[in-house]
Amino acid sequence: MKVLHGLIICIAALISFVVVSLCITWILTVPDALAEGSVSAARLAPGPFSVGEIELTWIDDSRPTASNGDYPGSTQRTFPVTMWYPKDASGKHSLAVYSHGFVSNRRGGAYLAEHLASYGYVVVSADFPLTNIDAPGGPNLDDVVNQPTDVSFLIDQTLGLVDAVSPFDGEIDINRIGVFGLSLGAITSTLVAYHPEWRDSRVAAVISIAGVGDVFGPRFFDHTTIPFLMIAGTSDGIVDYETNAVPIPDRVQVGGLVTIAGATHVGFDDIATGLMRLFGNPDEVACWLGGADPEVSLENPFSGLLGKPEQGLLEVSEYSTPCTKSFESTMSAGRQQMLTILIVRAFFESHFACDLDSRTENEEFLVRVLPLEVADVTYTPSRR
Repeated sequence: MKVLHGLIICIAALISFVVVSLCITWILTVPDALAEGSVSAARLAPGPFSVGEIELTWIDDSRPTASNGDYPGSTQRTFPVTMWYPKDASGKHSLAVYSHGFVSNRRGGAYLAEHLASYGYVVVSADFPLTNIDAPGGPNLDDVVNQPTDVSFLIDQTLGLVDAVSPFDGEIDINRIGVFGLSLGAITSTLVAYHPEWRDSRVAAVISIAGVGDVFGPRFFDHTTIPFLMIAGTSDGIVDYETNAVPIPDRVQVGGLVTIAGATHVGFDDIATGLMRLFGNPDEVACWLGGADPEVSLENPFSGLLGKPEQGLLEVSEYSTPCTKSFESTMSAGRQQMLTILIVRAFFESHFACDLDSRTENEEFLVRVLPLEVADVTYTPSRR
């Protein structure tokens, strides 16, 4: 009995130690607040509207889902959808469609959707059939070529809501439709905005968060003059900052690049502020979970997949393989997401706000005020 009693005491002590350690780590990883009294801190506050959220299922029976591994495929494409919207807000609303990253899901940008909805936006996000984390047969990168049309379908469905079935009051302003996404979702957003065959002319502004940029040449961005913003982190271990983000200001016609020093790739996803934050750099965690081997050099999976050279797509000779770089200093995901909230709303409002003064104020905040108040943020405008 004494041995058993001693073992129980040891186990209890070990559990207590682990719990205390996790609590300390949780406290230590609370993000630093923005400077009190700053414009940035004030703008981080939620907007005037309470936020509603609804789960929907939309089915596109005009296009198939390909077979994938042990999944036989389907004659249609099915989308579990989450919609965030402002409650008791009549009038016309901006629409923003969020596209999730590879092996993620529609809630990866929930923190952005909730903030935008509190300022009057309707935000829609869906699980793409074959690239979400629970895709039948396993996530398949190649299905990205179908996702621009998926985004157009989501826009169609949202615009098709009528009073009897619409969860939000008012209607969508067809002149204020934006797309944004993370990683593979950033590629999807870029394609639906600019690709000569897949672009949707209703899209009026684009945000690429930690997206691939090396395959998109200047000619690609010449297919339309709508504004483009890339948000990228210097400590991104999955999509290399130097080869994908740095060239963007020399390629886009309107817009530019916002750099967040120390920001990681997975840190832009909502999941990174949950339990994952207890395990350090979220990119390293994701690479470890994905079984990445830093000794193995991979070819660029997007070369030749997204289009042809005459469409402005580049053949990339020097590809920076994911999970091969390590970074000594990274920003906490919580602070990274605070800054992303500020950047995303300011960019969209600089084009979608109802009055010119508000558009000018938001552009000024994005271009000048935020970089002055937060040393981690740099804005580089288009140089074309």
